[in-house]
Amino acid sequence: MGISKSGIKGIAVLIVTSLVIVYGAKASTGILMPLLLLGDVFAIIYYSRFTRWRYILKMSPWMFLGVLIGVFYGYNINEDNFRLGMALIILISIGVMYYWDQKKGLKVPTHWSFAGLLGLTAGFTTMIGNLAGAFANIYFLAQKLPKNEFIGTAAWLFFIINVFKLPFHILVWETVQMESLKISVALAPFVIAGLYIGVKLVNKIKENTYRKLILLFTAMGAFAILFQ
Repeated sequence: MGISKSGIKGIAVLIVTSLVIVYGAKASTGILMPLLLLGDVFAIIYYSRFTRWRYILKMSPWMFLGVLIGVFYGYNINEDNFRLGMALIILISIGVMYYWDQKKGLKVPTHWSFAGLLGLTAGFTTMIGNLAGAFANIYFLAQKLPKNEFIGTAAWLFFIINVFKLPFHILVWETVQMESLKISVALAPFVIAGLYIGVKLVNKIKENTYRKLILLFTAMGAFAILFQ
């Protein structure tokens, strides 16, 4: 998670998958919340000067709405359906990312409805499984943001959204509580170590190789959830 938040995007789904397998789908979302916020704070401090606020203003209202839909949907389904939904979201995300990679010359819509659709989907998926990254990444890629601006803009967007989500995890789902916080605190030093490592790695991994490996391992993680 630390490496992901410090700039190497796309690997967060591996953390989500691992936590689901160990702790269960709903419980894992609560354990992850404090760790996400820890990573977000570092990212907005380190990359804040590259932030493009106009993209955040276009995306965030739709994500807020998606979060609210996710609160209701996730609160009213059982653990098996929750886990199935998370796995399907991961697989859909992989398909979208793979299609994007294969269509280098694809012209992506810039109309407000494009931001609306991706924002709504990202908000929904981030609430039910912290899986908004793929959909937000597609939007930022469509805007052709340079790497640092991509990272800085995404950092502020997800910090705002994660702060918005936190009360629902505490008061509605009750997935953030003392027992989950103990696990989060135990994992926090490793997130900090990952943040440092990620900064060092961000310029050293070849993009094509990296993306192919992430797609492969992410697919493996999704099937692990499905057949757990």
